[in-house]
Amino acid sequence: MIHELINQRQLRAVFQPVGRLDDGRVHAHEALIRGPQGSALESPAALFALAQSQDMVFELERACLETVLQRWGRQRERGRLFVNLSPGALIRLMDECGPDFISRQLRQWGLLARQLVVEITEQGIQPELQTLANAVKALRKLGMAVALDDFGQGSTNLRMWSELRPEVVKIDQYFVQNVAHDADKADTVRALQRMALIFGAELVAEGIETEADLRLLRDLGLEFGQGYLLGRPLPNSMTCIDVAALQVLQSKQVSVGPPARQSNAMNLSERLNIIQAPGLSPDALCEELAELFQAQPELHAVALLDGKRPVGLINRMHFLNEYSKMYYRELWGHKPCYHWANKQPRLVERNYRIDELLGILTSDDQRYLSDGFIVVDNGLYLGLCRGDQIVKAVTESRIESARHANPLTFLPGNIPITQHIERLLARGSSFVVSYLDLNYFKSFNDRYGYWRGDEMIRLVASVARDHVQAQQDFLGHVGGDDFVVIYQDLQWEDQCLRMIEEFNARAVALFDPADRERGGIEAEDRQGVVRFFPFTSLSIGAVQVNVGEYRNAQDVANAAASAKHAAKMSAGGLARYRHAVQPVRLPETSAS
Repeated sequence: MIHELINQRQLRAVFQPVGRLDDGRVHAHEALIRGPQGSALESPAALFALAQSQDMVFELERACLETVLQRWGRQRERGRLFVNLSPGALIRLMDECGPDFISRQLRQWGLLARQLVVEITEQGIQPELQTLANAVKALRKLGMAVALDDFGQGSTNLRMWSELRPEVVKIDQYFVQNVAHDADKADTVRALQRMALIFGAELVAEGIETEADLRLLRDLGLEFGQGYLLGRPLPNSMTCIDVAALQVLQSKQVSVGPPARQSNAMNLSERLNIIQAPGLSPDALCEELAELFQAQPELHAVALLDGKRPVGLINRMHFLNEYSKMYYRELWGHKPCYHWANKQPRLVERNYRIDELLGILTSDDQRYLSDGFIVVDNGLYLGLCRGDQIVKAVTESRIESARHANPLTFLPGNIPITQHIERLLARGSSFVVSYLDLNYFKSFNDRYGYWRGDEMIRLVASVARDHVQAQQDFLGHVGGDDFVVIYQDLQWEDQCLRMIEEFNARAVALFDPADRERGGIEAEDRQGVVRFFPFTSLSIGAVQVNVGEYRNAQDVANAAASAKHAAKMSAGGLARYRHAVQPVRLPETSAS
């Protein structure tokens, strides 16, 4: 059946755009394959399943390559084209057809080598990495680029990235879909951006299907994206991405991102799940090591120990790739495994601060990506840690230290507030900064103590959260009883009024029954004079920031402080400044 499909030229090529996330232009296309339209073999999954059952996967992959290059050439395209090949097919193509096979196909259809990006998939049995690296080197000599597909899934791992050094890495759709609402996925994308800087690779986010995900990826600074939102696979190339995606990319609205996660753990043992892996003596035989790897397939490495002190580290893949070669078992089985060890492995103390590991990530020695680390306690072996765990932990630590500046409300503090305003100004967005402050809070705090005062502050945070749109409005805690909400929604005024109304109603319940009966409390004012204070209430000063009216975040913050002072003197508790106001210096402490 597959043989007939190939001979009768029933394979069809379709092309999906890869868009630039900074301006929405089409950067490249990925070539995809389809079977006869309307048949059971139309989907690539069905095609390759049948090819697998008939032992014709290589023949199908070769035919797919010829089909897409022919179609692309007949369209007289000059754009960049991603074509998929499994590692096994690429190596076999080089061995049986010669390195020049793809070049001949390109010349036949009037295409240039620099147009082609060979996208290495995870399909099929994974060959020895060195053999694959040699095939990749041959492609580069011919002028072609290489991409890793579905990074983060299956066998596409950090070691493969480190060894092959692809020009492009495609982030698996698992980490892309719902990234706007998932802090773990957002942090993973940030970590991959860091890795891309180290290795000099372009990143493409695959599987973009929602506007929220696209907006966040754009604001994270990701270069390229692909998915149904940008464009579905079509028989012909696209000159621009779909309108809905283009509108998101051109929009002045800035993503707020997923909710921040609070974590006070700052050292290695608290941040990471240390792998409790067994160690071996340096004198242990290679056959013992092979048996250990076979018994525990989840182990990426094994530490060699002199007593309890690590003296080496053996990478699973490196060892098994060599040990599985012909006659290696007979030659090495009864010899010490220390021969295969990295004799200067990375050792990290369990009480290391995560941010102390940043120097390792940026060092010239990048072996930790495949070998990982040995975790020790005062030099004594505790366990192992993978390289990707460290990358993720460092990224999380740096992000969280900025985002979780307030331990009472877990809301972003001054640094992320300022950064968000700067992003909006840089994008030329119009937005509203509302400054929330409590009236008569000092008297409440003096009367009932800081514990009850903290309850009142948490109430502000709770009410504010209920009246903002998490993916559009930014809620931050300046400190004390001062909060900021940055709106990109035109309905901000109604939200502010409802916020004031709800808070004022709920705040009364925090007073003692007798004080509720009296309508307030007696307490000393700032001059030490005892007088009557009404219930604590909320004031909001709002500043509308129009394009070009403010130079920087400090000017915006000063204007918001002016609006806050006006709000505290207004009858309804809300002051609105719809145009630039004369900035004033932010007060040292919040008003009472």
